Amino acid sequence: MIYLDNNATTPIDPAVAQAMMPYIFEHYGNPSSSHMLGQAARKALEQARTQLASLLNALPDEIIFTSGGSESNNMVIKGVAWKYKEKGNQIITSVIEHPSVLKVCAYLEQEGYEIICLPVDSYGQVRPADLEAAISEQTLLVSVMHANNETGTIQPIKELAAITHRHGALFHTDAAQSVGKITTDVKDMGVDFMTVAGHKLYAPKGIGALYIRQGVQIDPFIHGAGHERGMRAGTENVIFDVALGEAAKIAMVKMQEQTIRELTQYFWEQLKQIFGNRVALNGHPVERLPNTLNVSFIGQLGFEILDKLDGVAASTGSACHAGQTSLSPVLKAMGIDEADGLGAIRFSLGRQTKRDEIDQVVSQLHRIISGSEA
Repeated sequence: MIYLDNNATTPIDPAVAQAMMPYIFEHYGNPSSSHMLGQAARKALEQARTQLASLLNALPDEIIFTSGGSESNNMVIKGVAWKYKEKGNQIITSVIEHPSVLKVCAYLEQEGYEIICLPVDSYGQVRPADLEAAISEQTLLVSVMHANNETGTIQPIKELAAITHRHGALFHTDAAQSVGKITTDVKDMGVDFMTVAGHKLYAPKGIGALYIRQGVQIDPFIHGAGHERGMRAGTENVIFDVALGEAAKIAMVKMQEQTIRELTQYFWEQLKQIFGNRVALNGHPVERLPNTLNVSFIGQLGFEILDKLDGVAASTGSACHAGQTSLSPVLKAMGIDEADGLGAIRFSLGRQTKRDEIDQVVSQLHRIISGSEA
């Protein structure tokens, strides 16, 4: 299998798996226990918190471990809405957010909150001017993802956060797709909250984190004992916390490498050379994740191409249900022509991707679409 679906999930890094082993078989104590086994677990938990904080340029006590990106998004959006409901009732987000943001907002809208979904331009970016026009004294929170999972387009977070703060509101970014791929410096970006998802970062599924800027308060998400600064009750998942910490440590080194960026660019150049104007890039040509290539094969259907690709894992920009094909909401929001958008495929590369694998995929695409080998 040639795996080009790393934006959906990544394989667990072998070093991450190795780091987990002692906390499965040896150091299995409860981190809240005072005995030796408990304290070994506590030490590992706090080391993992420090490792992730280092990746984000945060303080360790600004990191709350969660079960993943969806929980982190739920925690911050609901937590802000509940905590500051006397201040206002407006939450601003964008039309291209993950369902764990948009569906939370839809839920809060039923509870009486006003939800504003900002549009995006043809590259899939939120325009700062649109936020400036929409924000008001009633705004509690602005939530805009750092990088889009489908196109890889990176948002102007620093500028959006600055506008938000000028108006006295809080800013959250869902960085599930960007953490570990590009710099996610919470201080430089000026965000109050940041979502992290471990399984996009070569850690297991079922672990994530929420950065909460020091001094900012939100309502607890899970009530109980005082775990995670009282924000999320429940005995800590030391095994997976250690995994996320190790993944963060590895990412700090791997992000300096240009291999994936160069390989993605090589892939795109090969497609342009073969298909010319029969292939189009979806998303920003520069402000895009280094591993993500979302392309439309003009006059084709993406899911049909994927069905014919032998031993290749990737994702399509459309969905087919009961014989009806529908365009991705993200591509639709960008104003992509439906006929072109239905031919979209997202290839998301990973650390394990090799150049010869890209050559094999390009060759298959040439054969499938043009009826010949590359």
